[in-house]
Amino acid sequence: MGADRTGGARPRPGRAVAYTALGAVLLAGCASMPDSGDLKNVESTPRQDTGVRVFAVPPAEGAGPAEIMQGFLEALTSDDPGYDTARKYLTSDAASTWRPDRSTTVLAGGPSIEPGCRAGGSPDLPSSITCVLAGSRVATVDGQQAYQPTGGSFRRKVHLTRNPKDGQWRIDKLPDGVVMGKSDFQRNYTSVDKYYFASDTVVRSTGQPVAVADPVFVRSKVDPMTQMVRSLLAGPSGWLDPVVRSGFPMGTALQKDVSGLAPDDQNKLTVPLNLKDSQVKATSCTEMATQVLFTLRNLAPTLESVELQGVGGHRLCDLSEERAESAAWHGSAKSPDNLYYLDGKHRLVRMPTGSTNTDALAVPGPLGEGAKALESVAVSRDEHSAAGVGDQGRSLYMTSLTTGASLGGALVTSQGPTAHDRLTTPSWDARGDLWVADRDPQRARLYILRQGATKAEQVAVPDLPGQITDARVAGDGVRIALVVEKDDKQSLLIGRVQHGDGTGQGMSVVDLRSAAPDLEQVTALSWAGDSRLLVVGREQGGVLQMRYVQVDGSTLDGPTPGGLPGVKAIAASEDERVPLVAYSDDGIVRLPSGAQWQKVDKDGTAPVYPG
Repeated sequence: MGADRTGGARPRPGRAVAYTALGAVLLAGCASMPDSGDLKNVESTPRQDTGVRVFAVPPAEGAGPAEIMQGFLEALTSDDPGYDTARKYLTSDAASTWRPDRSTTVLAGGPSIEPGCRAGGSPDLPSSITCVLAGSRVATVDGQQAYQPTGGSFRRKVHLTRNPKDGQWRIDKLPDGVVMGKSDFQRNYTSVDKYYFASDTVVRSTGQPVAVADPVFVRSKVDPMTQMVRSLLAGPSGWLDPVVRSGFPMGTALQKDVSGLAPDDQNKLTVPLNLKDSQVKATSCTEMATQVLFTLRNLAPTLESVELQGVGGHRLCDLSEERAESAAWHGSAKSPDNLYYLDGKHRLVRMPTGSTNTDALAVPGPLGEGAKALESVAVSRDEHSAAGVGDQGRSLYMTSLTTGASLGGALVTSQGPTAHDRLTTPSWDARGDLWVADRDPQRARLYILRQGATKAEQVAVPDLPGQITDARVAGDGVRIALVVEKDDKQSLLIGRVQHGDGTGQGMSVVDLRSAAPDLEQVTALSWAGDSRLLVVGREQGGVLQMRYVQVDGSTLDGPTPGGLPGVKAIAASEDERVPLVAYSDDGIVRLPSGAQWQKVDKDGTAPVYPG
């Protein structure tokens, strides 16, 4: 994932799930909780080897309320598939009504128990006790398994009662969901992308539907492949749902009692569904299998094919990896042919992505001939067209990358007082739409030029909490990353792109959410996967650093690119095998797999991959 990459691909969350347990350990008690008096914190357990299965301990005979509370909280962090051990700490009624899958609350540390738990009944022999769990919230994972960074305090009441017949303490009232500390969450859960298709959007040159990643969190050692199929069939997260569709008919589910899904020794996965042959058309079955294969390859990179079975074991369809790649456009599977940048004469040049030397050639057409001195560029996903910002940031031009092509006039112009207040680096999506923002403080705008159009349309961004200083659209065209500045601080936000609805309502970017809540400055960014970005930014009181961030705001586990002084621009590809490239104090540099940063062109600027 970073400077010390090996083997060709940067490791991703969700690709190192263990399918067999390496051992079993008991959760250690991290704090004692007396049966009377103040109750102490139940700290988050230390991070452990991700290959180790962790099992909970049922309540001991005669355990007091302190032990019941602590044992229950520890059981929430175990790898018990149905939280059966945790339910043993509850009364029978509470165990039958408690819904742990409603949400997961992630706290900075483990949940603490506020002093002053209230006892009920006789002071000498209390029959009940009410305590308050508290902590500082980091995030929540909702019932759809979608992650959302959150702040503020967490306080929830838990009520324990003593059974008058056997004298055993149990929890009888508690909120739905589970709660745990950040380190326990990182040990228990992994981020995996599930895939849907952009609504009413196809690649202009091929007609393919466009796959869209929807990151969710699943328990990493609790049958993750079956979890992911169930999550995929349940539909997209609420945030993404308005702009994507699924190939699965409404009500599709796994057949009853299906579990333990895993590829066979031929790297083929069979998925039994509750569908009849008559419900499934060949084209929709191909889309369904494509979604399954794209999704589960996150967990099983060697997966080669998927077979969908219907009621009675009838084969609905099967799909190989090669056919899936032709059935839908998938950003991380599209390797760019070339890296592009501006040479010392501000001409657009390119070099093959897999080249081991540093020789670059001017592109055919006016941008390679130096017709305009350019400051930034973008190359279309098919590498047939390019757009450049020139005239010290005032003008956006677009042209074909063919010999004899003409440049034409500016398609977008800015009246910003300085180059920093004018046009941003443009970017393309797979549909062929070109995006650019105008940073003019008096007339800030976000624009789109649809599929080669020569007239720009303004894109509405309601509830924008500042001024856009950078904008990069995702390849799927339904998400866009915006750097927004307010009061000299910058935020990295992800917006959902909604096309016009035919009633006169134009294009808009809505439901902005933070992708890097801890950063207060973002100076460069690039999409670097189907659901993540590479950014250069600074935390409060920190130094500029290069790191990966997830679009849902979750923290990525793993190495980051090695330090590089004076980074001004970065370029990454959704294909993780492609080297990172940056414009720094040393000019254009690149980071091949398993190597250190290498100089490419000391006079070059503005590196980009197609997109």
